[in-house]
Amino acid sequence: MANAFEAEQPSALDDAPDVGSITLAASSSNSQAEASLLSLEERFALVRSVGEECIQEDELRILLEKKQNPICYDGFEPSGRMHIAQGVMKTINVNKLTSAGCTVKIWIADWFAQLNNKMGGDLKKIRKIGEYLIEIWKAAGMKTERVEFLWSSNEINSRADEYWPLVMDIARKNTLPRIVRCCQIMGRNEQDELTAAQIFYPCMQCADIFFLKADICQLGMDQRKVNVLAREYCDDIKRKNKPIILSHHMLPGLQQGQEKMSKSDPSSSIYMEDEEAEVNVKIKKAYCPPKIVEGNPCLEYIKYIIFPWFHKFEVIRQEENGGNKIFDCMDELISDYESGALHPADVKPALSKALNEILQPVRDHFKNSKEARELLKTVKAYRVSR
Repeated sequence: MANAFEAEQPSALDDAPDVGSITLAASSSNSQAEASLLSLEERFALVRSVGEECIQEDELRILLEKKQNPICYDGFEPSGRMHIAQGVMKTINVNKLTSAGCTVKIWIADWFAQLNNKMGGDLKKIRKIGEYLIEIWKAAGMKTERVEFLWSSNEINSRADEYWPLVMDIARKNTLPRIVRCCQIMGRNEQDELTAAQIFYPCMQCADIFFLKADICQLGMDQRKVNVLAREYCDDIKRKNKPIILSHHMLPGLQQGQEKMSKSDPSSSIYMEDEEAEVNVKIKKAYCPPKIVEGNPCLEYIKYIIFPWFHKFEVIRQEENGGNKIFDCMDELISDYESGALHPADVKPALSKALNEILQPVRDHFKNSKEARELLKTVKAYRVSR
């Protein structure tokens, strides 16, 4: 459905709001205390920086003005090993949101993974992967004092009388073609042969937003259609306060033309527990054409992971190649890269080094904890199903 919200999107490397000084503070101390020290504009900038797109910005500002503790929702199918887009980038975004005073509800969507036939529909395996996801986020540095990890099966079963009438009402108020247009949220397309369960999936995901009493839907750009569906449902039921959509950028895969990292495709992904040597090899083989910024995954990882984490990007090189240099902002790095002053041979080792520094605590956790080590061994043994 043509929608005014589905306008042309900004370039992946357009600059986000400058919140470096705020996010630096967000990496330490108590998030609730921090939020009380921030002005409205600082909280707005911090929350807005999470999203590539916001529907609508004026609503977000009003929400933050009226509510000190908004509820944000994100959901994940437990369906395989975690890559850095889901692990590091989600940790960065959650820490920003909690530092702005938000409570983040992370929906471990085990029933949804079963509906979408992940792990062959084996709920026991799906739940084991869910445990692994939570273990990764905590090891990666996610601040969890304002985070709630909720299992969809448990929550729905405990409040079934509230959940299922909502799902049914959303289904009644939408046509089948409108629901099918949301199938991107499951990693499917409209031409796929969908099961009846997969037709039901978007109605349930739309219901999740209201069931969890979410003020902000903080999911990826690939989930925006069902979030727009939720806003349209508000029109249907004459609800004034619509959920705000804050859609984060989708990190591309390592190779040319891979629009996003895929858990089922090792060639496209850096996994959270990859060893240092594996990260080095993957980045060395990654697509990184000289002087070309658009569609360059290595530069995207620097923008969306390295700068938010370290607030700088450090390149080590020989004097004859320009000497060492610390970049303090993405614009400066892009300028050097487009001119040829910064070469892929400079970028890749520096990127590998920074990623390995971020991932080392996760590796240490899975090495030093017997329970975590056994959990990873079990997950790695599973065959990922589309």
